[in-house]
Amino acid sequence: MRLDNPAAADELRTRLINENKTFTRRLWVCGGPGCLAAGAAGVFAALADAVAGLGLAGSAGMSCELSGCLGLCEKGPLVQVEPEGWLYAKVTPADAPEIALETLSKGELIVRLLDDPKIPLKDDHPFYKPQRRLIMSRMGRTRPDSLEDYVAAGGYSALSKALSELGPGEVSRRVEASGLRGRGGGGFPAGRKWAACRSAPGPVKYVVANGDEGDPGAFMNRSLMEGDPFSVVEGMTLGAYAVGAAEGFIYVRHEYPLSVARLKKAVGTAEERGLLGENILGSGFSFKLRTVEGGGAFVCGESTALMASIEGREGQPRVKYVRSAERGLWDRPTLLQNVESWANVPAIVAEGPEWFKSIGAEGNPGTKVFSLVGQVRRSGLVETPLGTPVGTLVDGAGGGARPGRTIKAVQTGGPSGGCLPREKFDLPLDFDHLPAAGTIMGSGGLIVMDDLSCMVDVARYFTGFLSGESCGKCAPCREGLTLIGRILDDLCRGRGRRGDVLELASLGETLSRTALCGLGQSAANPLLSTIRYFAEEYREHEEEGFCRSGRCQGMFVPEIDADACRRCFRCAKVCPARAATVKSKREPPEIDLGACVSCGACLAECRFGALRAAPKKKTGETKARESSKPTPDDSSEAAAGRCSQAEARTGSQKEKKGPGSKRRRS
Repeated sequence: MRLDNPAAADELRTRLINENKTFTRRLWVCGGPGCLAAGAAGVFAALADAVAGLGLAGSAGMSCELSGCLGLCEKGPLVQVEPEGWLYAKVTPADAPEIALETLSKGELIVRLLDDPKIPLKDDHPFYKPQRRLIMSRMGRTRPDSLEDYVAAGGYSALSKALSELGPGEVSRRVEASGLRGRGGGGFPAGRKWAACRSAPGPVKYVVANGDEGDPGAFMNRSLMEGDPFSVVEGMTLGAYAVGAAEGFIYVRHEYPLSVARLKKAVGTAEERGLLGENILGSGFSFKLRTVEGGGAFVCGESTALMASIEGREGQPRVKYVRSAERGLWDRPTLLQNVESWANVPAIVAEGPEWFKSIGAEGNPGTKVFSLVGQVRRSGLVETPLGTPVGTLVDGAGGGARPGRTIKAVQTGGPSGGCLPREKFDLPLDFDHLPAAGTIMGSGGLIVMDDLSCMVDVARYFTGFLSGESCGKCAPCREGLTLIGRILDDLCRGRGRRGDVLELASLGETLSRTALCGLGQSAANPLLSTIRYFAEEYREHEEEGFCRSGRCQGMFVPEIDADACRRCFRCAKVCPARAATVKSKREPPEIDLGACVSCGACLAECRFGALRAAPKKKTGETKARESSKPTPDDSSEAAAGRCSQAEARTGSQKEKKGPGSKRRRS
């Protein structure tokens, strides 16, 4: 049925809400990326068969549905039971008959399927306690491809209200008054973009959603586009109405086929029902929307490169002497927001700016979705008010370190973000405090690292990633990242030389000041932040050829703490060189250092902290290196001091060694 006016949409919502009241119990199988990878599709199929076999579907007021992401990816596949609010973890197809009979039919809790037998309710689970789910609120109670489910959960009430009561100016004012800041990483006030685009001259304007999520370990946007695509579509429709645009584009990376399929279906359904296309809800407002697939280039997450890609040109950034809101896509005014930013818009328009500002922190209203991954007990997607301390997510939702390990650092903001040490975990996660500490919010990636992570190697890895993803248009990024990568590679291979760390700091600062686009300007963040907070690790790599984390092969020897050893002998089982041998079950293993290849496998396997990386015995080369230590003014500590000052990136330097330094390595 096509909806011809706002009242028709409201009537549909009322009817659907009443119909949903007839359901006595529903099973929601998580269809998020993590659970699908763990076999959720098979669980859903098995449950659907079991429910049908018992005759419980439809008329019995019971059903089994596939939902969007429930967040706790580490424990997938997940099954949520409503209305009880139970959450089953690590469900297999073999569990389906029991769940259908005992839980769906009889309403009985299956304790063995709980993640913690003492915590049956999802909301009481420590992973969910620090959260407040707004963007993800419909995931777990709606089918992603169902317009009816979206409308019943409050969807399109904002568009109906905007077209019948508010008008374009009031919609724009509400977004500006809400203080919403761009969720793609920059944190630019969304309302200022809207006002600039609205007042820009010209009859043709566009709205664009950036769904080109390229950060390693990040899947917030993917889960949103797959799990609640109508929220993005409605948000963009409201934006187009506010600024006077008739056409929009959702830019999604090609590697997200399910996101593309779900968005295309949502757009098609909205057009069929009169919520997109010509004369939306009989208001006279028309808006067309289509998806565009990107080729997977990381740099196309940058606004100007993204728009060049939509236009069919090579995705390369341009100098932003003119804002996209004034001259963007095809040189016309363009309102570009991240998909999470768009998904916030319907609630802001429907509930009002004051409601939105009541959530989060001063100057940072609302919530943010983070992907919590890495060396942590519980990984997944978390949504929390902005301003929540880092440690609340890492130690609270994430559960802290795995057995036998300690948390060393967390990287925020993806590959272009910085690394924060444990002592900085009281820092609020918002757009203002993180840059002052040498990192960024980014799109919301949180990568947790434990004591087996070498921070020099971390900087090397992300520098290599960014170097490979650089478009190569400007010399500071193209040449600077290459040289930084070579020096870091030398440090991680025991080939460090006097002055390496100071030169790295100089190169990083030069790159931050002179690169053309956001990728290059932030590319040195992993390097500069690790030098700033982990100077001693850099010093050990440069001066001693020693890696305390046991990550850099050949730069340590394993050492056993006999008192801490539990005689599990797992280290001996994983040793590829068979250097660890068991002489007696009552004694710790013995390590033949002559046979040991310093691969670190035993350190990673030990769950009791009984193994640690120790320096190798001093050789002639090591003694020579120590005898030529830099002076205090030319040490890694001096480099760390430079990196700890925010003005170091724009201020003068004692030594200026750019990408053309005489220490370039072949």
